[in-house]
Amino acid sequence: MRCSPDLSQESALWAAGVVRAAGLDEAGRGAWAGPVSAAAVILPPDAAVLERLKGVRDSKQMTARQRGEWAERIRQEAAAWGVGFASAEEIDAQGILPATRLAMQRALAALCIPPQHLLIDAVRLRSVPLPQTCLIRGDATCLSIAAASVLAKTARDALLTALEAEFPGYGFAQHKGYGTALHQTALRTLGPCPQHRRSYAPVRLAEAGWPLP
Repeated sequence: MRCSPDLSQESALWAAGVVRAAGLDEAGRGAWAGPVSAAAVILPPDAAVLERLKGVRDSKQMTARQRGEWAERIRQEAAAWGVGFASAEEIDAQGILPATRLAMQRALAALCIPPQHLLIDAVRLRSVPLPQTCLIRGDATCLSIAAASVLAKTARDALLTALEAEFPGYGFAQHKGYGTALHQTALRTLGPCPQHRRSYAPVRLAEAGWPLP
């Protein structure tokens, strides 16, 4: 069901004097290849930003064209924004959840102003000494998180599209590293490349020469 994110979380913080609330979200956790990305967005403490960003949704509810258009608007409207990545190698070494947290920490480090509070979609950053609110399906209900989901997704998609030239034949520009039929065929034919997550079962099977399920 489609729903519009709002500023209820941000407004409560603004009313309490917390004017720099950063929304965080990730993209690419379920992909077989490429990094996991994360973005952090601090919206200005202005209720009118809800109207100016009224087309922003959870990135999964938007088309690629919509994400691209709204990503530019988000960057213009945000008081600060940052993007971070954790590589396939880091995912294999640490696991996807620690790598996701690492990408989020890098997104926070990329902000030009320090946040006072974090609004995060279903993840807690235990190593970050800031107050945090973890929201289930936060990308569908909280505008800052939804905006972060759009920036994380568009940044990762752009990177995977660029990787197509470095690793031709895998179709990264089309499937963005996810387990589509095209990707499965490429894995069977070419085997994994350095961008593949070898800790993921389909990649391990392809590397071992076993048929994928």
